[in-house]
Amino acid sequence: MTQTAHRDFAALLDPATRANPYPVLDGMRETGPFQLFDGALTMIGEYAQCMRMLRDPSVSSERFRSLMTQARGVDPQQRDGISFLSLDPPDHTRLRRLVSKAFTPRVIAAQRPRIVETVDQRLTEAAEAGSIDVVSGLAYPLPVRIISELLGVPPDDRHRIEAWSRRLVRALDPALSVTDPQASADGLLAGDEFREYFRGLIADRRRRPGEDLLTRLVQIEESGDQLTEPELLATCTLLLVAGHETTANLIANGVLALLRNPDQLALLRAHPELVAGAVEEALRYDPPVQMTTRVARTPRSVGSVTAPADGMLVLLIAAANRDPAQFDRPAEFDITRERNQHLAFAAGAHFCLGAALARLEASVAFTQFAGRVVAPVLDEQSLSYRPHVNLRGPDRCTVGFADLRPLS
Repeated sequence: MTQTAHRDFAALLDPATRANPYPVLDGMRETGPFQLFDGALTMIGEYAQCMRMLRDPSVSSERFRSLMTQARGVDPQQRDGISFLSLDPPDHTRLRRLVSKAFTPRVIAAQRPRIVETVDQRLTEAAEAGSIDVVSGLAYPLPVRIISELLGVPPDDRHRIEAWSRRLVRALDPALSVTDPQASADGLLAGDEFREYFRGLIADRRRRPGEDLLTRLVQIEESGDQLTEPELLATCTLLLVAGHETTANLIANGVLALLRNPDQLALLRAHPELVAGAVEEALRYDPPVQMTTRVARTPRSVGSVTAPADGMLVLLIAAANRDPAQFDRPAEFDITRERNQHLAFAAGAHFCLGAALARLEASVAFTQFAGRVVAPVLDEQSLSYRPHVNLRGPDRCTVGFADLRPLS
């Protein structure tokens, strides 16, 4: 088993696997929980085990305490860019409660008209050329506009936000620190540049409050408690990556799945009311976040192995989302799937705070693409993937089409 585990782990890191990592992930799940680096890393791919770890309050989200991080010599106090995703209660509970008071359902719902307008603009512009790169023409521009406007970023600075996001995610992919350490280092530098930029915006909002989410985050208070500046910066970093990068990948992965399953595309075109199911199935079938980590506070039995105290648990979300023990026909893309309790947004205390916004953006994009784009044809030769192991999405995805139906 050890030889197979090391082979699968190496294959997962191999750039050649990016186009289709699922055979490797299936193999890792079927092997069962296994350990690497003398037990410091425990890989888990079964749905039931992943769900148990995500919901277990005795398992920590504080990755700085892990044996792997200690071995790399990372300073546990270096938390400028660390959001409440990497904190445990009570710190996590406090920060999430404060941010939730600003990032409300009403704020999210109010974005729908702008989302509809943005998707319409992108498709209309593409119609003149008769083709669209789903990534650069739709999936990326939509969430970067929405999250930038939410945070009050001036329009002229949005290109900087997108560039920082693309660089920053490199630092968030642990595999890149092994396969491309220079890219990982550049991602950390991008994080520094991003935080310096937002220090200026935060100072401006303190002097001149606006109507944006950043102002609400600065002003939010509960029983005298407010977000500190490092916490504000960490929250902005989280909103940038989660509100932009992962949503862009969700949209691109979902459109690609629809194109490769024309019966499902036709079904959505005929029945746009199925779009909620299409979004959930895209999240399950090809999740934008392929894995997440937890840390064992005490020795933990996981299947046939025991994770040591402070050992890192790698939860293979993408493998769990295709576990046949949980999902019927897991390798099929089916927008009418029932009981689709996928793990793309995690579970438990760390369930994705921005899930509602991501779902809204994806639903509008899928509805307009399916209902308005006439005779779309995927150029498979153009398809390429970004190098990340964790955050999955294409780098380029060109689609030709005959016409664009009016927006109804």
